[in-house]
Amino acid sequence: MIKKKTFLILISALFFSYCHKSTTDSSTPELVTGIVAVNGTTLYNEIQGKGHPLVLLEGGQLDRRMWDDQFSEFSQNYQVIRYDVRGFGRSGEWGASYQAHEDLRALLDTLAIEQAHLVGLSGGGRISIDFALEYPEKVSSLVLAGPGLSGFNWSSSEWFNPIWEAMLEGDSIRASELWLESPYMTPAMEQEELADRLRNLAVENSRVWTHLDTKEASLSPPAVGRLDELLAPTLLIVGSRDIPDIHKIVKLLLAADIPDVRRVVFEGSGHMVNMEQPEMFNQVVMEFLKGL
Repeated sequence: MIKKKTFLILISALFFSYCHKSTTDSSTPELVTGIVAVNGTTLYNEIQGKGHPLVLLEGGQLDRRMWDDQFSEFSQNYQVIRYDVRGFGRSGEWGASYQAHEDLRALLDTLAIEQAHLVGLSGGGRISIDFALEYPEKVSSLVLAGPGLSGFNWSSSEWFNPIWEAMLEGDSIRASELWLESPYMTPAMEQEELADRLRNLAVENSRVWTHLDTKEASLSPPAVGRLDELLAPTLLIVGSRDIPDIHKIVKLLLAADIPDVRRVVFEGSGHMVNMEQPEMFNQVVMEFLKGL
């Protein structure tokens, strides 16, 4: 069984065969959905828009729908790909030992995408960094929102104890509810409509809390000691109310010898910056990308 400390680190860091095509109206880019077999599992994905590819990578315990406020908006200028990380949403189960950044590589290879902008939040940021270190030629830019970081020494968190107890009892719904009360999620849950969205997403993806034998293999060597190897232009977005560990990670990235790195702080936001302040998030990201 996975150890409590290891599971907490994984959760903290988390946060092509086409099935059908559908178009909402003539002014909306065509939506293409598909399921791709990669590395012993399947990844559900959605693609919309034309232009340079842009991939949206979800945070832990959520799925691709956390990007609803960005997906169609960004597709007006880019070919946007969002997908469910294995074990979440409509994607397949975790299965044998795997690496999330290798799943991303297999997905892009299957879709014949040679290079893309990567936009990742929390665990999606961690996947983006790992991918950029292993495949720098495939990354046009990085947008890292409250990113996780492989190899980072996460602080101990007393608030996680009741979640762990719920996990051991097999009560995934209770674990999800407690997660929504955590410091990661408290600011977002203060918004009534957003709280309902997050609660639905968390409950629908609650199986993560009882999947104790998840075997994700860390990047070796981990990203924490390799940040100077990052080459792509990088935008860091962080909420002023995000947890201290996330701010530490952002400072590590700022201090690294990345050729082009900048930071934007969203005042009043917590961890879920793209959902808490979607209009500002979209504007900041689009201005960054257009300036490249």
